[in-house]
Amino acid sequence: MNAPVPLPPLDTQVQGPDGTLALTRWPAPGKPVLVLIHGYPDNRRKWRAVAEILQQDFEVVAYDVRGAGDSFKPKGRAAYRLDRLTADFRAVIDAISPHAPVHLAAHDWGSVQGWEFVTETALAGRIASFTACSGPCLDHVGWWMREQMRRPSGQGVQNMLKQSIQSWYIYFFQLPWLPEALWHSVMGKKWPALMRAVERTPIEPRPTQASDGAHGVNLYRANFFQRLSHPRERIAHAPVQLLVATLDRYVSPAINGGLERWVPQLSRREIRAGHWVTLKEPALYAQAVREHIEQIQPPPSPAPSPAPVGPA
Repeated sequence: MNAPVPLPPLDTQVQGPDGTLALTRWPAPGKPVLVLIHGYPDNRRKWRAVAEILQQDFEVVAYDVRGAGDSFKPKGRAAYRLDRLTADFRAVIDAISPHAPVHLAAHDWGSVQGWEFVTETALAGRIASFTACSGPCLDHVGWWMREQMRRPSGQGVQNMLKQSIQSWYIYFFQLPWLPEALWHSVMGKKWPALMRAVERTPIEPRPTQASDGAHGVNLYRANFFQRLSHPRERIAHAPVQLLVATLDRYVSPAINGGLERWVPQLSRREIRAGHWVTLKEPALYAQAVREHIEQIQPPPSPAPSPAPVGPA
């Protein structure tokens, strides 16, 4: 029997609490819903290859985070706080899956947001599983840093210094106007070439790339140091897969230490890949997401064949 032909993706919009959010659905009627959340400086278009792989098992939905792609673009850092991003996510899942929990998979800043969602008590029961890749919970990192300073060791100091060096761009993003000016003057046009040269990752030029990068710096300004300096107690209410890209230049595996304290249902999976695995190796990422969900929610067994009718 031939596999059914996938339905074409549909672009649509959801009205969030503060503005309109653009999303794409890869329809798969009757299948569980899987929401993909992009990182920085991406938009929902980055998920096309991953979504096409996963569409055979899930109704896949990817949306543009506020400030990115075709979604609304608020001004000022306060509009990019995690609580506002949570409100957007809730609007999306209420619209696309009001009566059933959704699976969640993310990358980079999408994973930072996903951690916020999966530890938000108001969303308990709305998320069936979460796969995080190359983006930690900022509160968990804050507690990890406190532990390194409370009980200093040579390895702990080395890990903190290494992550600080890898996160050099975060400090740059705290500067006023300069990051935005750089995106609009140079980086917006040069981003695909930079990705090919530095990360050996081909990407298609995006018409909103300069805007995505310029608006997205407010994610860092609104949340990073506030959460690291005043971490909250954040307990995950759904199973979490931590997908560790061992060749990641920007996120050290060490900062995910001690997660068992915060995640009762935690699984770790190492993949030999760099930071941009979702673009460079979409099949590898998709396989990890699918296998994690199947461990939690095994696919239904095929119905038994009917007994033959007629004389024995």
